[in-house]
Amino acid sequence: MDWEGVSTRVVETDPAVSLRAVGALHRLAEQLEAASVAHARKQGWTWEQIGDALGMSRQSAHAKYGR
Repeated sequence: MDWEGVSTRVVETDPAVSLRAVGALHRLAEQLEAASVAHARKQGWTWEQIGDALGMSRQSAHAKYGR
């Protein structure tokens, strides 16, 4: 996929359209991350393993998802 071409086309569109698309992508990424963390916990992963996989500390991962 030519991501540079995609980003150029997005930037050249109506800002309202591209900003709504960015918001939707952020929400989708957050949902996927939460589901992946829940699955990892069910598989016995530690908060340290999850934090490492997400590029954050175990404390941050637990604070965000440990409910």
